[in-house]
Amino acid sequence: MRRSDPLKLLSEVRDLQIVDKDGRNCGICDDIELDGAPGEALTIGALLVGPGAYARRLPTWVHRLIGHVAGSGIVRVPWDAVEKISGRIHLSVSAETVGLRRTEGRLINRLKQVPFS
Repeated sequence: MRRSDPLKLLSEVRDLQIVDKDGRNCGICDDIELDGAPGEALTIGALLVGPGAYARRLPTWVHRLIGHVAGSGIVRVPWDAVEKISGRIHLSVSAETVGLRRTEGRLINRLKQVPFS
């Protein structure tokens, strides 16, 4: 499926794994941002990734718990960065280019600083 093909947003895009151009898993599409003004056609502007993007889908107490543990950040992945959708969302760019894999990067840096004996 190409970016220009018709999509059923909730069933064909949201909650799919996102894979960057190097084949690395880099998140889940948590929500979709639409662009358009009143009287104009709506278009997909970006995929939203991160705990702040799915807050409205959770009970308040769960959202607070996740916010405490993982924060409330949202990464906005421009729709232009999507190459194709085929069971997973494939990006035409690296994860770092659009701001994904930050948590993994911080974890790797922390692990490098831990002395193992």
